Amino acid sequence: MNRRPMLLLLVLSGVIISIAMGLRQSLGIFMRPMTAELGISAATFGFSIALQNIVYGVAQPLVGAIADKRGARPVVIACGVFYAGGLALMAFAGAFTGAIEVAGFLTGIGTSGTALGVLIGAVTRAAPPERRTQTVGLVAAMGSLGTMVLAPLGQWMINSFGWHAAMLGYTAIAASMILLCLPIQDHRGPEKARAQGVGDALREALGHRGYVFMTLAFFACGFQLVFITTHLASYLQFCGVPPGVSATALGLIGLCNAIGTYIFGHLGARYSQKHLLALIYLARTTIIIIFLAAPISAASTLVFAAAMGFLWLGVAPLITGVLGRVFGLQHFNMLYGVVFLSHQLGSFFGAWMGGVVFDRFGNYNVAWGALIAIGVTAFTLQWLMDERPPRKHPGAPAAVPA
Repeated sequence: MNRRPMLLLLVLSGVIISIAMGLRQSLGIFMRPMTAELGISAATFGFSIALQNIVYGVAQPLVGAIADKRGARPVVIACGVFYAGGLALMAFAGAFTGAIEVAGFLTGIGTSGTALGVLIGAVTRAAPPERRTQTVGLVAAMGSLGTMVLAPLGQWMINSFGWHAAMLGYTAIAASMILLCLPIQDHRGPEKARAQGVGDALREALGHRGYVFMTLAFFACGFQLVFITTHLASYLQFCGVPPGVSATALGLIGLCNAIGTYIFGHLGARYSQKHLLALIYLARTTIIIIFLAAPISAASTLVFAAAMGFLWLGVAPLITGVLGRVFGLQHFNMLYGVVFLSHQLGSFFGAWMGGVVFDRFGNYNVAWGALIAIGVTAFTLQWLMDERPPRKHPGAPAAVPA
């Protein structure tokens, strides 16, 4: 691929992913004003975010399979329309029965085609094999910057104009992704495609112990991170920390995320990708334990956000590196979508569980305990992953020794 089209693909993919991820990771700042005005419970709001995440996950394999066949651009356009429509409906959630749930459904479909999966697949195909993890790490790092900008921007709009206007502002930002994707050109690498259907590829992957272990471990990633983005603001207010700190924390997560993701992209080209993944899960869990053990304050929250942010999306270049190396690129988006479905199941239960626990006990103690237990489990599964290809075939070169 020529340098100029490649650079355009990297920049536009990074910006679109940044918008898609930044918007969805910032929706937690709307919990307090929406529950107060609309009279809905934290569990109801949490269920909307949970529904968004589960739809995002369920749609990802299908959307990925379409992108494998048709390319990224038509998928991003269609999903951008869903995304903007869902946010617009959420802005008027008080006017329609069930609107907040429908909004969660629409934004879930929208995110499946505008966030990491589809565009990371396009970048993976376009990048030279020896530069894939670094290139994906660079794009994912760019995509991490959205939260740094959009969370404080959203909080400012809420404080200045109210949450309705702020959500409409988010709607306009989501709609801009449709225009941004128009110049994107898909690139098919030099790999020779096997005569393998989607069903055969899926059965092969699900029969591979390493793929199953990695998929199960990714559940913890979604469980931990979406609980934090959805419930951190509420938890901090419960602990007496000013509400503006949560938006600053989310922005700091975005900044440190960009740094960490870029670094892990380079580390993945030199060291065992499966072991780096396992260590990320272990490090996140350790940071959560330290955060809870120390007195909760604005300072400790920002340190927690910076540390978690550094590890936030570092999994992206590592997982894509393992998938491309073990299974090739012919059905990459679909196979990544199945792994990501596990992540989104975790996201669903993390967001919903947080609201249910708070409504039931009046605090988040049980929820934090669940985050710790599941993080340790993910570390164990990922460390033991078998990353040998299922069989030798074009597009699946020999695995790098762990």
